[in-house]
Amino acid sequence: MNQLTLQILNRLRASNGFLSGGELCREYGMTRSAVWKHISQLRENGYTIEAVSGKGYRLNGSPDLPVSQEIEPLLRTERFGRNLVFHEEVDSTNVQAKILARQGAPEGSVFVADCQTGGRGRMGRVWVSPPGANLYFSVVLRPSVPPVRLSQIPLLAAAAIHRAFGTSVEGVSSMIKWPNDILISGRKVCGILCEMETEPDMTHFVIVGIGINVNLQDIPGEIEAVATSLFLESGYEHSRSDILSSILNHFEPLYEEWQEAEDLRDFLPYLERYAWLKNRDVEVEHYKNTLSGRVQGMSRTGELLLEEKDGTVIAVSSGEARLCKGSL
Repeated sequence: MNQLTLQILNRLRASNGFLSGGELCREYGMTRSAVWKHISQLRENGYTIEAVSGKGYRLNGSPDLPVSQEIEPLLRTERFGRNLVFHEEVDSTNVQAKILARQGAPEGSVFVADCQTGGRGRMGRVWVSPPGANLYFSVVLRPSVPPVRLSQIPLLAAAAIHRAFGTSVEGVSSMIKWPNDILISGRKVCGILCEMETEPDMTHFVIVGIGINVNLQDIPGEIEAVATSLFLESGYEHSRSDILSSILNHFEPLYEEWQEAEDLRDFLPYLERYAWLKNRDVEVEHYKNTLSGRVQGMSRTGELLLEEKDGTVIAVSSGEARLCKGSL
């Protein structure tokens, strides 16, 4: 969409009712035929525009696509989402975001797709990525912190997503599952996958990949018991643009605050309050070992604090946690 078409779209958004073709002609110095071409282009992009002789044009509906012209008017950020690249289909938004990052994409750049052909979760798992229903996006970060702190970013992103759900999604209560998932009713609705390029003393970039089941109505049988969507939990469809912009609006200030801090200390009360694993008996697949115990909380650096049967509390830096049988 060219800049002039976008300007006309924004004028239609701002108008209260019909906007006359003559007014658009005078404002942009073009003929009625040229105005009509821009209106036709907007319609081709999924916008519902009513045209009435003697009244002009009225915007009645927008496509549910997380594209820049839908996201930008909703942003309160300085950087996050201001450079947004949308594709209808890609292999993986993380893969594409890495390409952009290596080419010098500024911090806060967002790569979003309507469909992924090779979506991935942690540990190489497939992330089901059909078109027209969910959110798949990646954010480029260039944090000015020691590389040892980068493992805290998934929890920071989880807090931002959880807050966004709290303000954008009515009728559901979500929880944060260490280290990188959001659950509703004990089932996964969102996953976070961070990938990075670093050196021992510096970070080139971090890619925060996020997949959210938004309006998915049919969960594939193989994951039906462990996955859900915002639609299934709330009973109504959600605007993907609203949710994406809300996440970016929450993520940027949390990220800025985190960079100024030494660790996650200031974020722990929130993370602990909405921690799904706290006070539950779990098993954690940690490298080639399986650790078990009761979750006591999280450390200031993001480790899971696990109390073993003998009372020893250990800090687990990474792994896949699952509830032990009988744990509520």
